[in-house]
Amino acid sequence: MIDHEGQNRGVVPTQEALDLAIEAGMDLVEIQPNAEPPVCKILDYGRFKYQSQKKASETRKKQKTVEIKEIKMRPNIDTHDYEVKMKAIQRFFSEGDKVKVTLRFRGREMAHQDLGMKLLMQVRDETADVAKIESSPRLEGRQMVMVLAPIQR
Repeated sequence: MIDHEGQNRGVVPTQEALDLAIEAGMDLVEIQPNAEPPVCKILDYGRFKYQSQKKASETRKKQKTVEIKEIKMRPNIDTHDYEVKMKAIQRFFSEGDKVKVTLRFRGREMAHQDLGMKLLMQVRDETADVAKIESSPRLEGRQMVMVLAPIQR
C-alpha cells in the first residue's frame, strides 16, 4: 500500500488500509490488481479519474489520422492537367496523407489499357523520392487503381 504522501507502507491488511484512507479523507484505489500482493494507493479518486481522462485526450489530440486522398485521371490526360494533378499529389504527401490514383476508362479506351498502365508508371516514377507503392496498379471494372503512401522520415 502507498499512502497519500506517496510513501510505501508495505503489505497492510485491507481493513487497516481502508481505515487509513477514511482518516485521510480520501479513497483507497487498487492501482495494480494483478500484482502479488495487489498494489493499492490512498488518493482522491475523482481527481485521479479526471487526470487520466486528460492524459487520454492529450494522446488522442497528438495522433495524426492518415487520410486517403483520391486523384482521378483519364488515360489521354493533357500535360498541363497532368502537372496540376501531380502538384496536388505532392501537396497530399507533404501533409502526410495517402493518395489513391484512379484512372477511369470510358468507351473504347478500354482497348488501350497499356496507355493507362504507362500513365500510372509515370506517376509512380515521378513520386518515387517521396512515396512508395502501397498497392500496385490493378484493374477494377472500368478503372485502374493504384495507392501510394508517403515515405516516413
